[in-house]
Amino acid sequence: MPDSLFLSCLMILLARVGDVSLGTLRVVMVTQGRRGRAAILGFFEVLIWVFAASRVIGNLSKPQLAVAYAAGFAIGNYVGLTIERWAAMGNQVVRVFSRRGDQLADELRMQGFRVTLFHGMGRDGPVHMLYVETERRRIPGILNEARRLDPQCFYVVDDVRIASSVGDPPRKRWLSAYKLRQRK
Repeated sequence: MPDSLFLSCLMILLARVGDVSLGTLRVVMVTQGRRGRAAILGFFEVLIWVFAASRVIGNLSKPQLAVAYAAGFAIGNYVGLTIERWAAMGNQVVRVFSRRGDQLADELRMQGFRVTLFHGMGRDGPVHMLYVETERRRIPGILNEARRLDPQCFYVVDDVRIASSVGDPPRKRWLSAYKLRQRK
């Protein structure tokens, strides 16, 4: 493979890794309702894509470029998900079901977590559900503590899009403020 073809393949591969990684992060921003960040990421994602795609489409007689394009897409998915996992953006809710709920709730509260404890009846008798909303990066600590105190516990982790604290007023958005002004 001539040096210029090799460099073209490498540039296309790296461009695709970049734009697909940005696309993965953009989708996360969209699902979390972060419109501004999603728009910025989308701009750069498509800008990079246009250059990479035009280079491949303009040289269809060189199948190596198409292979580099496809490989960049595959690697970009992996890299994008890895970055997203490492960044651990957003909040999550953990629901832990345990027979040692009182002890686990006390331990988590001592670590600074806000825990709500529910008492219930499971198939095999009394059970507790602990409800904890926190930053995503702190979830492994909660799960490790739950397993340490109750190896038989069961947990569910969900993403949070919107959550409020007691007394927090709803956020005003510019569009809702605009609509209110027009009604007056």
